Amino acid sequence: MAYFSFLGHPMNLQRCLKFLVVCAITFFLALVPATFFGTDPATGLPLFTLTQQRVIAIFVFTALMWILEVIPTWTTSVVAIVAILLTTSNKGLGFLIAKENVGALTHYKDIMASFADPVIMLFLGGFVLAFAATKVGLDVQLARVMLKPFGTNPKTVLLGVLLVIGIFSMFMSNTATAAMMLTFLTPVLATLPKDGGGRIALALAIPIAANIGGMGTPIGTPPNAIALGALQEAGYNVTFVSWMIRMVPYVLIMLVFAWFLLSKLFPFKAKSIELKIEGAPVKTTPFQKYVVWVTFAMTIILWMGESFFGINSNIVAMIPFAVFSATGILKARDLESINWAVLWMVAGGFALGTALNQTGLASTLIEIIPFSSWNPIVVMLVGGFICYFLSNFISNSAAANLVVPILVVVGTAMKGNPLFENCGGVPAMVIGIAISASLAMCLPVSTPPNALAHSTGMITTKQMATVGIIIGVVGFILGYAMLIFIGF
Repeated sequence: MAYFSFLGHPMNLQRCLKFLVVCAITFFLALVPATFFGTDPATGLPLFTLTQQRVIAIFVFTALMWILEVIPTWTTSVVAIVAILLTTSNKGLGFLIAKENVGALTHYKDIMASFADPVIMLFLGGFVLAFAATKVGLDVQLARVMLKPFGTNPKTVLLGVLLVIGIFSMFMSNTATAAMMLTFLTPVLATLPKDGGGRIALALAIPIAANIGGMGTPIGTPPNAIALGALQEAGYNVTFVSWMIRMVPYVLIMLVFAWFLLSKLFPFKAKSIELKIEGAPVKTTPFQKYVVWVTFAMTIILWMGESFFGINSNIVAMIPFAVFSATGILKARDLESINWAVLWMVAGGFALGTALNQTGLASTLIEIIPFSSWNPIVVMLVGGFICYFLSNFISNSAAANLVVPILVVVGTAMKGNPLFENCGGVPAMVIGIAISASLAMCLPVSTPPNALAHSTGMITTKQMATVGIIIGVVGFILGYAMLIFIGF
């Protein structure tokens, strides 16, 4: 039972105690004498400046709040950004930034720009495109057309469901895709024998395909955007099409493996399945419908032809925003349906990355920790496993936001290591985190699609965990094999 509300989130006694503990740890790290973190043997000076010490405290605060989920994850990101602005920026609190040994300050404009980072705009464009497609019924029409070739044979229908959901999740929110397909399939699931495995296989296919499919494009899921933003900030040019060239084949292989696994574990008793996909009445004009079709197609073409057309994918993402606004398809009230919480969540990770670099904390860590002597493959795999483990219990966006900035620092320190460069370098290390986050699907709380599927009452936690662990292990091995041997 909630006793009061804090930052718009119900706070019971347990949450309140967690919050107080996190704050105590944060203030301790921020206010303890700088020598607590060690001193430079050569000069006797503290290893970290005051701004670097404050960034460490803010990072720990953010990590603990994301892991413990005391307040919403997006709220934690906003609080972290404001804390960075107040305590480390050149326009922060005067009595904090005027101290001796304050160190390098962050630029407040760069921190605030995290809210409008080009990758945020790319993700925003993806949200708008998906919203417009749903508004004019494009998603229903595409699902109907794409599922028709798979006929009525239960095994081929299962394959069709996996492939169609996977493809949709590349360009739409995996949560929205799962919800849409669950609406289509619930009547079908109800007609299947309760003692057969078919209804379990189809119900599990929804979150599995949604989680896997999101890896196919940079806009498919927030961890992709986090990885892409970190790489761009570090000076690596990963284009929309270069991402798809590597990840789409990987996604297809994983979807086929999921089909094989579900078919073996949960065989159908029914001899045939008939899918009737009916959409809600569409209240748009034929002109608006054609505008969405054409804009959807052109946006994807421009994304995939980035090197040919010379238009950056982040800029392309703004085209549907402009077109749909000008034609009345996107209205002011429709902006409320955009998942702003995810965007602010991602922005928090970008702000932490900027603070790590501008305060010099990243370079200091590279100097004092012998990253270059570590085995790069072990570091990549351990980093991926940590993200995979965390993502099964907390938001995959939060897990990626925690691990990516650290691995960018580690990867930068390993530059020049022949083994590391031959294994894909920093891009492979960072994109491995995006893959690991999306593969975490063991529990109903792991991802929203998992929660939606579990809410049907047709899947037990044990069934979800069994399939989730197998797919996670196989996907982890295949994903890192692709990154190490093919590169990015």
